[in-house]
Amino acid sequence: MRSRHLIGPRAGSTTARDGTSKLRACAVPDDLLQEGSQRLGIMSLIGAVLWILGSAIYHLIDPRGFFVWDGTDLIEVLSVLSSLSLYAYTRREAKNPQLILDLGLLYMVLMSFGLGLTIHWGHVTRNYPIQSQISWIGAVVLMNAAIVPTTPTKMLIAGFISISMNPVSMLIARARGMWDFGPASKVFEMHWPDYLLLGVAVVISHVVTTLGRQVTKAREMGSYRLVKMLGKGGMGEVWQASHRMLTRDAAIKLIQPELLSRVSQKDAKLMQRRFEQEAKATASLRSPHTVELYDFGVTETGVFYYVMELLDGIDLATLVKNFGPQPPARVAHIVTQVCKSLGDAHRHGMIHRDIKPTNIYLCRMGTEYDFAKVLDFGLVKVLDAQDAQLTGVGAATGTPAYMAPEIALGNEKIDGRCDLYGLGCVAYWLLTGSLVFEESTATAMMLAHLQKTPVLPSERSGLAVPATLEQVVMMCLAKKPEERPGTAETLARALAGGEDLGAWTQDDAEQWWIANVPEGGVHPPPDVDPSGVTQSMLSKSFLNHPTAP
Repeated sequence: MRSRHLIGPRAGSTTARDGTSKLRACAVPDDLLQEGSQRLGIMSLIGAVLWILGSAIYHLIDPRGFFVWDGTDLIEVLSVLSSLSLYAYTRREAKNPQLILDLGLLYMVLMSFGLGLTIHWGHVTRNYPIQSQISWIGAVVLMNAAIVPTTPTKMLIAGFISISMNPVSMLIARARGMWDFGPASKVFEMHWPDYLLLGVAVVISHVVTTLGRQVTKAREMGSYRLVKMLGKGGMGEVWQASHRMLTRDAAIKLIQPELLSRVSQKDAKLMQRRFEQEAKATASLRSPHTVELYDFGVTETGVFYYVMELLDGIDLATLVKNFGPQPPARVAHIVTQVCKSLGDAHRHGMIHRDIKPTNIYLCRMGTEYDFAKVLDFGLVKVLDAQDAQLTGVGAATGTPAYMAPEIALGNEKIDGRCDLYGLGCVAYWLLTGSLVFEESTATAMMLAHLQKTPVLPSERSGLAVPATLEQVVMMCLAKKPEERPGTAETLARALAGGEDLGAWTQDDAEQWWIANVPEGGVHPPPDVDPSGVTQSMLSKSFLNHPTAP
């Protein structure tokens, strides 16, 4: 999947002589800018509430009475409206976080002006004492620097203007004849502490941007730079990344050292070996319907990562949740493509063991639509592997809703037909929008796969399902492996021979994508578990497993 915008040289970057993209020294990572814009929205909402409460309390204690209004009330109303407008803008879907943060600086200046006018508007005595003080404006500038990331230069300029709103307001009050405080130098005498706070705010901004540069450097994975997190699981993360020279989008799967430190040393080593096995297994496969691996390695800070293609598409779980059960011809088209990926894996002696809707993507690949890709070989079993611990002998592995009975029993001798059982569950999901067995717990789900007979897809959905497709699906869901299709190729041939299936053409696929998924739309998996570990050992954590796709 690709982002909504092409990832080339990032905003705020320059190109070096070697062709690489270098961020300016003041740059902050995109996701930190995004988080900053969200915090700014919350701060503006709090600002609106404080303006309302302050005005209400002032009127309650005003000896002239609650309903006596003056010019400060107009200032407060405008300030509330400005705060709510900024909050609403930060909550828009399509927004530029850097623009929002720049608007935040303008918001800080406007609020400071409003505060200054409000504070100094009502001085009616010509002998009001001049005392050095830290005002609300100084506090606002300091909070803005700490909460919202911005460059020191911008903070210095915007902060200086904001702090100066107090002296400006004092001069306005004198011009209105409301306050005779003497020579103009008194404005600095009263508010010089705020200018000291401005210096602190600039230092804070420098610290924040320095941390941002450190984060950017830490996120460099070989020739790739992490751009945006796509998903996070119990023991790992998936990020969108860009190649610094090729401007090619990619997805990076990684395990942070601090995540490994949370488990025992034995489990951490097993985690690392599984991660490495997934990378090697994926790299050894050549089917175009298997996600492609670009790179694998360990950074200087101990982060395990591998780089794979970034898919422009939608996973099958999201497909059905958003668009309902799919036409039988389309289901057959998808299943046939998945068979090609599984057939390649099985010929290499590998069993996926976690075939489910979130691990199968429909993509746009060049001019092709509905191009299926199989992901996540983290639980792959190598049939000739000698490491019983790594391949999970005696332990059930996978996701209960799509688990073959022999895997649920923890049988040591399994083959590719367990993947075909999972594929049958996926086809059932595509046709009906329901799981084969709707159970409330993982244990009940496991027992259902072992004991219960599935309801026919046509009876479950109430829609017409071609006899050939229904027969193939029910064969895949047979309890005994020997009653299922012998190989993925056999299953694909059975679908190809079905004259009652109809056809799902490229024109059909293209029209569907144009109508339903805009070009460049990103649909990350709803439940990303990059590591595979939290789904790997049901003998230890079976009840924590999901029973839905």
